[in-house]
Amino acid sequence: MKSFALIFLCIIWLSMPSYGQIKSDSIPEQDIILSELSRQSMDSVLSWMKINIRESVDRYHPVAFMALRRAYAEGDDSTIVKVHSQIASWHGWNGYFSADSVLYHSKKTLYWYQQLDDKEMIAKTLKSLAIDYFNAGDFQKSQQVLFEALAAFEANEDEQGVAGCYRILAAFHEQMEEPEKSIEYADKAIPLFEKAQDHASIAITYFNYIKAYKALKQYDKAIEAATYCIELATSKAPEEVFVPIRAYGHRHEVYDEMGEHELALADASKAWEMAAKEIGEERAGMYRAEVGASLLNLNRPEEALPHLQTALAIYEERQFPNIWKPLTDLANAYQATGNYEQALNYFQKARLLKETMLNEKVENLKSEAVIKYETGKKDEALAQQEEQLSLQAKIQYLIIAIAALLAILLFALYANYRKNKKVTAKLESKNKENELLLKEIHHRVKNNLQTVSSLLSLQSESISDPKALNAVQESKNRVASMALLHQRLYRGENLAAVEMADYFENIGKTVIESFGQKAENVSLEVQMEPLELDVDTAVPVGLITNELMTNSLKYAFLNEDNPKIEIKLTQGANNMLTLQVADNGQGDAKEGQNQKEAGFGSMLINLLTTQLGGQMKKTIKGGRTTIIEFPRQEKAVA
Repeated sequence: MKSFALIFLCIIWLSMPSYGQIKSDSIPEQDIILSELSRQSMDSVLSWMKINIRESVDRYHPVAFMALRRAYAEGDDSTIVKVHSQIASWHGWNGYFSADSVLYHSKKTLYWYQQLDDKEMIAKTLKSLAIDYFNAGDFQKSQQVLFEALAAFEANEDEQGVAGCYRILAAFHEQMEEPEKSIEYADKAIPLFEKAQDHASIAITYFNYIKAYKALKQYDKAIEAATYCIELATSKAPEEVFVPIRAYGHRHEVYDEMGEHELALADASKAWEMAAKEIGEERAGMYRAEVGASLLNLNRPEEALPHLQTALAIYEERQFPNIWKPLTDLANAYQATGNYEQALNYFQKARLLKETMLNEKVENLKSEAVIKYETGKKDEALAQQEEQLSLQAKIQYLIIAIAALLAILLFALYANYRKNKKVTAKLESKNKENELLLKEIHHRVKNNLQTVSSLLSLQSESISDPKALNAVQESKNRVASMALLHQRLYRGENLAAVEMADYFENIGKTVIESFGQKAENVSLEVQMEPLELDVDTAVPVGLITNELMTNSLKYAFLNEDNPKIEIKLTQGANNMLTLQVADNGQGDAKEGQNQKEAGFGSMLINLLTTQLGGQMKKTIKGGRTTIIEFPRQEKAVA
C-alpha cells in the first residue's frame, strides 16, 4: 500500500502543467547527495553510508537503494554483502521500520558471506542475526542461530567472538527470568572482553548484572553495576552514546522497585533527555514510558498519562514484542484518573501479551540447544559408565524405560491432540476472518480508485484543450490499471499476488477502448506462461505497460493493415524478470508531435523502472520493442 501511495502521488505531480524550468536552488538536498554519489565509486558510496549511519530516511534510503542496484548490476559479491550489511546496520541503529527490515538485510548479509566462504564474517554475522532475532522477540530462533555462531567462533579460535555469544546468552537467560544463569554467562564473557580491552562490550554486559541482581533483590549490587556501567561507557567508550542512556533506564527500574521513586524519576528523565538530544524528541518518545512509570509511582497519574500514551504509540507502531509493562502502567494511570473503560481495555491487552510471553518461555525451555551445549562434554563419561553395566541390567532398565515412555507418550499425544484440535479451530476461524478483512480492503481500494477515475471523467467533460484532455484521459487509464489490480486481488484466491497474464489482458483492453475508433483495429497478444507477482511489483509493472501501450496507440500506427501490440513477461536465471512490449507500427513514439506528453511518459517509465531496480532497452525493427529487465524482489520474513 505504501508503494501504491507513492506511485499515485508521482502520477498526480507529473501530470501537473509545467511553468518553466525548475531553479537549481529548489532541488532537495537529498537529490543533490544522490546525484553526486551516483557518479562516484562504490567504495566512496559505502564510505558515505558508514559515516552517515544516523541519517534520516529521506537522505539515507535513496542512497541505499542506489547502492544496492549498482552492486547487483556489477555482480561483485563482496560489494553486495557490504551494502546489505550497511543497510542492516542503519535499520538497527535508527529503528524507523519494524524488525523485519533488519532481519531481511541481515539474512542477505549471511547468505552472501556464505557464498564467499568468509568464515570470520559468517560467525560475526550469525551473532548479529541472533541479536536481531532477540530484539524481534523470536527467542527460539535467536537461540538456534546463536549456538551456530558460538560453534563458528570456537572453530575460528576467536575468543572475543565467543565472549560476544556468552553476553547474548546472559541476556537470553535474563529474558527467560533465570538471573543466576544470566550472571554465570556474564562472568564468562567479562574476562574475555577485558583481555581484548573491549570497554564498550564490557559496559553492555553490565546490563545483565543490573537486571539479574534486581531480579534477585540484591539492589545494592544492581545500583553498583549500573553506576560502574555509566562511568565506564562515558570515560572509555564515549562513542557508544546509548549505553549510558540504557544504563540510566535500568537503574531507574531498580530505584523504582526499591521505592526510591524520586531517584527513579531523575534517572528516567536523564535517559529521555540524552536520547532526545541524540535522536530528536519524536524518536526518543519511547523513553517517556519510564518517566510515566515513575510519575505513576509518585501518585501523579495525570502527569504520567501523556508520557505513557506517547511511548506506547511508538512501541505499537514499531511492533516491539514485550510491551506488557507500558500497557499495565497505562491501565493503572487510566484507573487512577477514573477512566475505568480504558483501564479495563489496557489491562486485558497486558494480560494477553503476558500469557503469550509465558507460552514462548515454555517452548524455549523445551529447546535442546542449551542442553546439547552444556552437557555435550559429559557424553563420553556417561558412555563409559554405561559400558560397565552388565547386559542383564541394561535389558531390565530398557524394558522399564520403554514401558514408562510409552505411557507418557500416549498420554502426551492424547493431551496434545485435544489441545491442537482447539487451537486449529480457533486459527481457522481467525484466518477466515483475516481473509475477509483483506478482501474488503482491496475492494475498498478498488472502489476509491474507480471514484478517482469517475472524477477525472467528469473533469474531462469541461476541458476543451485537446492536450489537457489527453493528459486527463491518460491519468484515468493509469488509475484504472491500479484499480484492475486490486479487483483481481479481492476476486482471486491469492490475496497477496496477481496473475499477470490476465492482468495484462485487462489493462490492454481498457487502454485500447479508451482510444475509441482510432484503435478499434488494433489487436492485443499476451504471450507468456502463468506468472504471479506481489502487489508492490505488479503496480509499477502495470503502469509501465499502460504507458508503453498508450505511446504505441498514439504514435506508432500510421496506415498499417493489421496493427498489433504484444506483451510478454518471463522469469529467467537469477530470479530476473523480463517485460517486453512491442508493436508493429512504423511511427516513432519517441518523436511524436506532442513532445511534452512523450516527455512525461518517458519520465514515468524511467521512474518506475528505477523503483523496480531494472534496466531498459529499446529497439526499432519492424516496429518498436521496449524490454525492461529487473530482479524479482524477495519479501522479508520474520
